[in-house]
Amino acid sequence: MVLIPVVCPACGYDKVSKRGKTENDKQRYLCQNTECPVSSFILDYDYNGYLPDVKKKIIDMAINGSGIRDTARVLKISPTTVINELKKIESRLESVNLTVLNNLNKSEIIVDVQKVEDDAAEIDEMWSYVWSKEHQRWLWHAIDHKTGKILAYTFGTRKDEVFLKLRELLEPFGISRFYTDDWGAYERHLPSEQQTVGKANTQKIERKHLTLRTRIKRLARKTICFSKLNKMHDIVIGLFINRYEFGILV
Repeated sequence: MVLIPVVCPACGYDKVSKRGKTENDKQRYLCQNTECPVSSFILDYDYNGYLPDVKKKIIDMAINGSGIRDTARVLKISPTTVINELKKIESRLESVNLTVLNNLNKSEIIVDVQKVEDDAAEIDEMWSYVWSKEHQRWLWHAIDHKTGKILAYTFGTRKDEVFLKLRELLEPFGISRFYTDDWGAYERHLPSEQQTVGKANTQKIERKHLTLRTRIKRLARKTICFSKLNKMHDIVIGLFINRYEFGILV
């Protein structure tokens, strides 16, 4: 007699119990770990899209330049499965760098929006589009001038109300100096004594734009790889920022 140990594929917990059978007469198991994200599982799925390892690869490929159809071809799954798995991540994404915020030391934090001082930040907006170039989608974000880490970000049009949303996200950081370009929204909504305008002090955030365009296919200037929905555009870019800037494994 050969006994095959059963462990949860999601958390590795070795205490599982039987939980009925599927329509195909396959045994279903229930993980006893109360913190496990998986409610039940089977050992031999007919469809690769159900495998936890494949679901993880969908996320990894999305933030490393692969499009929906690229991912589907490589993993041998449906594009719909890829889209649905990415949509599940949306509620877990953060718009603020909580790692920096929770360890905030007001004697050290420097945000770059245009030059470098204590409690200073650099702010800029980055152009892209959804479906066609007539439907522009702007990424607004601010970075710590000292470390270059993104502090907060938001998406929308290139209008004042979107910048005001970003400014609200930045309020907990206590930023006293902003480095920006000459876009009118900054002049209208930032005190002149707290703002420094000019490209000399926004080099880090401009370099960040280059990194994003290089790593994320949807942000390349000349490409046929673009999102058809604002939601998918925002999710993929948000995933990248959360993983590589905020250090959050979503």
